[in-house]
Amino acid sequence: MKRFFQPVNNDKSFKKPNVSSSSPEEPSVNNENGGEKIEKNKKDPLKFLTWNANSFLLRVKNNWPEFTKFLEKLDPDVIAIQEVRMPAAGSKGSPKNPGELKDDTSSSREEKQTLMRAISSPPLQNYHVWWSLSDSKYAGTALFVKKCIQPKKVSFSLDGKVASKHEPDGRVILAEFESFRLLNTYAPNNGWKEEENSFPRRRKWDKRILEFVAQSTDKPLIWCGDLNVSHQEIDVSHPDFFSSAKVNNYIPPNKEDCGQPGFTLNERKRFSTILSEGKLVDAYRFLHKEKDIEHGFSWSGNPVGKYRGKRMRIDYFIVSEKLKDKIVSCEMHGQGIELEGFYGSDHCPVSLELSSVDSSES
Repeated sequence: MKRFFQPVNNDKSFKKPNVSSSSPEEPSVNNENGGEKIEKNKKDPLKFLTWNANSFLLRVKNNWPEFTKFLEKLDPDVIAIQEVRMPAAGSKGSPKNPGELKDDTSSSREEKQTLMRAISSPPLQNYHVWWSLSDSKYAGTALFVKKCIQPKKVSFSLDGKVASKHEPDGRVILAEFESFRLLNTYAPNNGWKEEENSFPRRRKWDKRILEFVAQSTDKPLIWCGDLNVSHQEIDVSHPDFFSSAKVNNYIPPNKEDCGQPGFTLNERKRFSTILSEGKLVDAYRFLHKEKDIEHGFSWSGNPVGKYRGKRMRIDYFIVSEKLKDKIVSCEMHGQGIELEGFYGSDHCPVSLELSSVDSSES
C-alpha cells in the first residue's frame, strides 16, 4: 500500500485534497516513484524552528495562545515538530496511513478537529503541513513549511530508494529544497538495557543515520529535531549525575553503555562519527563555545524529584560544513529549572537562522 499524500491545506473544511486538482494559489503535485514532487518552487527557507512538543494535541489544548504568540514573533519559514503523538489513519486491524490523522472513531474525529482548527488559524494557516505518524499515540513527526516556499520533494524514510515508505513510528520527514535538504528526525531513546527496544534499536538507528549522511553529499544538509543525545559534557548541566544514572541498580555489561540514555559514552562516540563522516557542524555549539547554565539546554527534568534542575541539550540543528559560515543565529528559547519558554513540553523550541544560501554551492 502506497503511503504518499498531498500536503494538508489548513482550512476549516477538513476535506481530503484532490491530488489531480491545481490552482494559481496551490501548487500542483506530481507523485513520482511514490514520492511527492512539488512544482512552482519559489525561494528557500532561511529561518527554522524545531520543537519536541511532547504531544502536539496537549500543547494545542493547554499552551496554544503562548506558543502561537511566540511563533508570530519569531516568524519561522519552517517548523519541525517531534512527538506529535497522534495516531495514523486506519481502522483497527487494517493498514495504516501515517500521512493522515486518524478519524474513524468519535474520539479520534474530535481530536483531529481540535488539532485542525488550531493549525487552520493564524499563524499556522500560512503553512503547509506534512505528517508522519505512528499507529498509536506515540512518537510521530510533522513539518510545517510556509506556503510561499515550496519544497521540491518530501519523503518519509532514510531510504531514498523507497520514497513513499514511512519510517516505523513516523520518525523521519525529509524535505528537499533547491539549495539543501532538511531532515527532521525524532531519534529513538537509547533506553537502559541490552534488549530489543533499547540499546540494539538505537545502534541500528545511528548506523542508518551514518549511512544516510555519508551518502547524501550531493547537496548540503540541515538536520534538526530531537536527536536524543548530548554530545559533550558541556551539553548537560550535571555530567557526573548523568554519567552514573541507572534504573533498578542495573549495570550494562559494557561500561560504555552505562549512564543516562542520551549521555552514554557509546552514543556520544557514534554521534561524533556521524558528524565527522557526514562533514557536519553543530550549529549551536559553532556559535556558543561556552557552557550556559541558564539558556544552554533544550530538555529539562521534572521540576519535582531527583531530576529537578537536571538538564540536557538533545535538540539540534546540524548543518553541512558548507553552510557553517551562513549561520546567523542558533538559539534555545527556554530557560531555567521552572521550564520557562517550554510551553508545556519538557523540551524548549530551538531556532536556526541562515543568511542566503546559493544553490550553486550545493
